[in-house]
Amino acid sequence: MLTAVVGVNWGDEGKGRMVDLLSEGYDVICRYQGGNNAGHTVVNDRGKFILNLLPSGVLRDGAVNVMGCGMVVNIEHLCGEIAALAEKGVTLTPDTLQISDKAVICLPYHVQQDIWEEERLGDQKYGSTRRGIAPVYGDKSMHKGLRMGDLLEPETLKDKLSAVLEWKNLTLKGYGPVKIDLPGTWRWLGEYGTRLRPYVADTTQTLSAYAGDGKNILFEAQLGTLRDIDYGIYPYTTSSQTLASYATTGAGIPGSKLDRVIGVMKAYSSAVGGGPFAVEMSGAEADALREAGAEYGAATGRPRRVGAFDVVASRYGAMMQGADELALTKLDVLSYMEKIPVCTAYEIDGVKTDRFPAGSDRLTRAKPVYDYLGGFKTDISKCRKPGDLPDAALGYIRYIEEAVGRPITYVSVGPERNDYLVMR
Repeated sequence: MLTAVVGVNWGDEGKGRMVDLLSEGYDVICRYQGGNNAGHTVVNDRGKFILNLLPSGVLRDGAVNVMGCGMVVNIEHLCGEIAALAEKGVTLTPDTLQISDKAVICLPYHVQQDIWEEERLGDQKYGSTRRGIAPVYGDKSMHKGLRMGDLLEPETLKDKLSAVLEWKNLTLKGYGPVKIDLPGTWRWLGEYGTRLRPYVADTTQTLSAYAGDGKNILFEAQLGTLRDIDYGIYPYTTSSQTLASYATTGAGIPGSKLDRVIGVMKAYSSAVGGGPFAVEMSGAEADALREAGAEYGAATGRPRRVGAFDVVASRYGAMMQGADELALTKLDVLSYMEKIPVCTAYEIDGVKTDRFPAGSDRLTRAKPVYDYLGGFKTDISKCRKPGDLPDAALGYIRYIEEAVGRPITYVSVGPERNDYLVMR
C-alpha cells in the first residue's frame, strides 16, 4: 500500500497528526517536498513535537523515515531538530532516518536572500516564512544547487561551492554591497554536513526495495493544494509541488503509483502568508476562532488568518489532490459557536459561482456566500465513534462531506494522538 497524506487547503490542516496516527500501519514514512517552512505538530504520550523537516513518522518506533529528493534541507536546522528529539528520548540512526543524496541544501545565503526580498517587496510581500525556500528552489532550477550527496565528496565540494558563490554574488548585487563569504560558508557546511553524512543515502534504492517487497509506504506532504506552485493561488504559493501526484517523484520512485490519497482539511479555514482568502474573518470574530483553535504558525509563531469552512476552495483542493477520502480535523474547536458559517459559493463581479478561480485576479474580488448550520455547543473531545457525537456535529460532518464530494473517514476531536474517530 502506497498512501499519500496531503493538504486540501492553504496548509496547516493537521497533516502531521494524521501521519503520526496512521504511521503505525506503515513501514516507511517519507517527506517528499518542501523544507523547514513546514510546521507539523504532533501530540502524543511523549509530549508535543513540532517537526519542520523530519517526517512525522520519527515518533513511531521501528519506522523508517525518508527525506526525499524533492526536499530542500537546511542542514543546521536539521541538526538542531535531531538534537531536540534526542533530548526528549527519540534517537535517530541511519537505520531509522535516510536523507536523499539528491535533496538540495538550503544554505545561509538562501535565508538571507529570502529576507532581503521580502523587505524589498514591502507591502507587496508574499508572506514568506523567510527560511530561504524560494531562493533555494530557484537555484535548483538554475542548476546552481548543492546536493546532500555532495557532502560525501568533500574533495570536490569546495570547488563546487566556490563556483556557485561566484555566480551568487553577481546576482545579489541588486540588494546592495553584499558578498557571500566562501570561508564562512565552507565552515558551515563542514560543521553541520559532517554530522549528517551517515544519514545520506540513495533513497531511491531504499524505497524501491521496500515497494518491491510489498511494504507499506506513507508519503507526507507539506502545505496544501492552494499553495502548490502550479495549481495554487500563484504567486502567493510555495516553490514546490504540494500535490499527491508528485509524491512518488519527490520521494525518489517516480515509476511507482499511489494506492490511496487521504486529503486533510480543517473544520474551518486558516492560512498563513499573503494572498486572497475570501472567507477571512476580522476583529473579535477572528480573535475568538483563533484563540479557540490556537491558530499560530507552528514554524513561525505568526497568528494565522482564520475564517469559515470554504466549500469552494475545499472541493477544488480535493479534486486537485485526487483525494480518495478525507480527514476532518479540529471539529472540537467549533463547539463554542451558536451557529457555524460555511461558505458555499463566491460572488465575483456580481456573478455567483461555485468554481474556485485559482491563479486568477478574480479570486481577489471574490465575496463569500454563507450558509449557517446549528452549533453543537458541547465538549466532543471524548467522542470516539460517530454515535457519540451530538446530532448537530454529525450533521455538520455530513454536510461538509456532501458539499466537497468526498467521503470523510477520519475526524479529529482534540490534539492528542487518540482524539479522533473513524466514520466508516
